[in-house]
Amino acid sequence: MVDADTGTPEAAAPDMAAANQDPVQELQAQLAEAVARAKDCQDQYMRSLAEMENVRKRAQRDIEAANRYGLERFAQELLPVKEGLDLAVENADKADRDSLAAGQLATRQLLSKAFERLGIVELNPVGEPFDPAQHEAMLVQPSTTAEPDSVLTVVQRGYALNGRLLRPARVIVAKALD
Repeated sequence: MVDADTGTPEAAAPDMAAANQDPVQELQAQLAEAVARAKDCQDQYMRSLAEMENVRKRAQRDIEAANRYGLERFAQELLPVKEGLDLAVENADKADRDSLAAGQLATRQLLSKAFERLGIVELNPVGEPFDPAQHEAMLVQPSTTAEPDSVLTVVQRGYALNGRLLRPARVIVAKALD
């Protein structure tokens, strides 16, 4: 049969109604899918945020532990030096001059080995060119034997820890004779 108003078969009319509802249902399905994806993205964002906070806290704990245990290692390296000094003080009135000197030398060697294990390097720049980043000029002195602007004498040795300057070497710098 044919619909008199539209000129289309009557059987086709329900299909058109279904076709009209299809875009609404399709849009509703797309909306539901978009809402699910947004919720999934929100969950992933929240997990990432929580993970970043955990990483930050873990890094802070690691830094605190490194500082605490780094200082502990330093203290363990210096304990033999302290014990050597204590022994020297306890026996100072009983020992002769030579044994005291030998004890001081042994204690100094213990300290040097501890510094070496900890990465502390002594700066003794005699004869080297003056470097204001590593040396502190205390005096400039004319010299016929040393190159101008070189370290003539070290007044106080400097120290570096793993390449970082702890204390500059205090030096007397040579200058050319006028």
